[in-house]
Amino acid sequence: MTGKFATSKAGHDKLKVYVIIKEETEYVYLADGIYKTINKPKKKNKKHIQIINKCQDENLTKKLLKKEHVSDEEIKRAIKIYEGREKPEEGR
Repeated sequence: MTGKFATSKAGHDKLKVYVIIKEETEYVYLADGIYKTINKPKKKNKKHIQIINKCQDENLTKKLLKKEHVSDEEIKRAIKIYEGREKPEEGR
C-alpha cells in the first residue's frame, strides 16, 4: 500500500486525500505535505481509510519503497495532480 493515495473515511479529516508513506499491521502513516508532513505523519487505522487504486505517482512510490528521501513538496504536488489542481509536466 505504500505510495498509494488514500482518503480518510472517519474523523475530522473525512474525505481528505493523503499519500501512504508507511504501513504496519493495523496502521498506516499518512502525509499530505502541508499539515501532516513526512517527519510527522498521521497514524490512522487501516479500517478508517479508503485506498484509491486507480492512480498513484510511480516515482514517489519507488522512492518510498526504496526508503529514499521524499520531500513534502513532492507529496503536495502528487496530491495536487491527483485532484486536478495541477497538470503534470511532460518528461517527469
